[in-house]
Amino acid sequence: MSQDFLFQAVIYLLAAVIAVPVAKRLGLGSVLGYLLAGVVIGPSALSLVGAVEDVQHFAEFGVVMMLFVVGLELRPSLLWRLRGPILGTGSAQVIVTAAVVSGLARLCGLSWPVAVTVGLTLAMSSTAIVIQSLAERGVLNTRGGQACFSVLLFQDIAVIPILALLPWLAQINGGHGEDAGHAHESALAHLPQWAQTLTTLAVVAGVVVVAHYLLRYVFRYVAASKLREMFTIVALLVVAGVAWLMHLVGLSAALGTFIAGVVLAESEYRHQLEADVEPFKGLLLGLFFIAVGAGLNLGLVAAQPGLIAMLVVGLVGLKFGVLVLLGMVFRLGWGSSLLFACALAQGGEFCFVLLGMGGQLGLLTNEVAAPLSAAIALSMALTPLLLIVNDRLIQPRFAKLKPKREHDAVESHEHPVILAGFGRFGHIIGRLLHANGFGVTVLDNDPDQVELLARFGMKAFYGDASRADLLAAAGAEKARLFVCAVDDEAKSLEIVDLVQHEFPHLRILARAASRSHAYELIKRGVTDFRRDTLGSALDLATDTLRALGYRAHRAVRAVELFHCYEEESVRELAKHYGGDQATYISIARQHLENLESVFRQDLKRHHLDTEDAWDTAGPKTSE
Repeated sequence: MSQDFLFQAVIYLLAAVIAVPVAKRLGLGSVLGYLLAGVVIGPSALSLVGAVEDVQHFAEFGVVMMLFVVGLELRPSLLWRLRGPILGTGSAQVIVTAAVVSGLARLCGLSWPVAVTVGLTLAMSSTAIVIQSLAERGVLNTRGGQACFSVLLFQDIAVIPILALLPWLAQINGGHGEDAGHAHESALAHLPQWAQTLTTLAVVAGVVVVAHYLLRYVFRYVAASKLREMFTIVALLVVAGVAWLMHLVGLSAALGTFIAGVVLAESEYRHQLEADVEPFKGLLLGLFFIAVGAGLNLGLVAAQPGLIAMLVVGLVGLKFGVLVLLGMVFRLGWGSSLLFACALAQGGEFCFVLLGMGGQLGLLTNEVAAPLSAAIALSMALTPLLLIVNDRLIQPRFAKLKPKREHDAVESHEHPVILAGFGRFGHIIGRLLHANGFGVTVLDNDPDQVELLARFGMKAFYGDASRADLLAAAGAEKARLFVCAVDDEAKSLEIVDLVQHEFPHLRILARAASRSHAYELIKRGVTDFRRDTLGSALDLATDTLRALGYRAHRAVRAVELFHCYEEESVRELAKHYGGDQATYISIARQHLENLESVFRQDLKRHHLDTEDAWDTAGPKTSE
């Protein structure tokens, strides 16, 4: 191992250690911290590192790992439900953005093949920056976050036909398309087109079949060895093997590992795979962001500041406008549309790939490609700032980023109850149990909440309840009940899945944040749940009926009748949730009609007419 290699490794790690915590403390996010660190140590500033391109190619494996982890968190059923946004919103974004940019490039005097190349290139966005930034904010599973993910996934797919299209555009432009077409040549290039297509489909199908059927036995065999590092090695082997295989046939490595992750999402080894890959993913992604920052050509920016500024503002502004328009067309709502636009208004990693291939094909001269490359890198660096503006000014309802710390060492007292989440819902349960003499081990991932409880003399532990090792340390093996009072629906379901798999003896009682959340809990066999707004809403409904003139006993009976019917309705509709939407809506409307019929029959059963229900001769109305 050379001394130069060690020195550069030290520089990269030291830059990350210094810049990222400072950026997080200032509320700028980790991604911007990595990018700024790269700019400082790169050739355009202190010039402490060299061969940035080699590091960037290596670090791109972090993007591959990230897509694998994202796939692990997506069940095939959920991905199937996203097929509409992926094909609809995703294709619309690529086509509309490419068309608008190509038109503007044509007006600037570029030939139409070059203009189309520029348009298709700038239509891409940064998968790594967007997913990492949205995940840090906890909004990846929101409507706007899922729209972003759908578009990014479609872009990863669209890169494949775009790469195949560029040699044809080069030929039309008078370049050397056929010769340079080998720039992205796959191992199947010598085969006829039909054979390449069949082989590619066979490879993808093989990945799905092996991941679904064979890998389960491999993981079981490795797990039986009781060597944790072996499971980590197998996890990395799966990611690297699929990535290599996809690259071999000319497909996107990130897309291939994503498919493998989705197939493995139903596996009982999902959580362990995610836990093993996560540290490597975080390290390589950080290295990737630093390499992007280091690769920014500040000399070119200084030499042509007006042109670069115009390109950056034009790119971000144009994509922002297109994305907001598409968000409203696809009925995302203003809040989600603005998040959608702020997240995707930059260029992406594949832009550099397309620019490089365009240059090799003779489509793009250095005078065109160099300013575009600088503008793309700057737009990527602007994305975290756009999201901060979105968080703090556009959508102040979004929670502010909080500094993280290491998980507390949980002291297990063999309490019968483990309570995950000690917020506005969970603290009532915890206080009531504590007051009645029941021992409760409380876990919460909000450090401010844990410290506040300590001031009141209540013991809670900071930690992520979705970690099996943390639950084991909390005494899950000997506890009787697990109460999940977490407010984040996706995190709640993740925790429930983990508890059911790792600690099946625990009886789960859960907080349901919404009807859809209740449906998902029912599908998992969790029947002991309470919707956190239902009780207070029913209490207020009772008061409302009394204020309208209902007699006390009649108001109480009406609300109790509604409550019973509501509980039955939720469990019945859960059978149809996630299936055909028209069927679900039809059954839901029938339930509403049945509810009105139930109330009419109840009045007759108790020999009441409308006036008997009121304190006076009729409802109270304002004069």
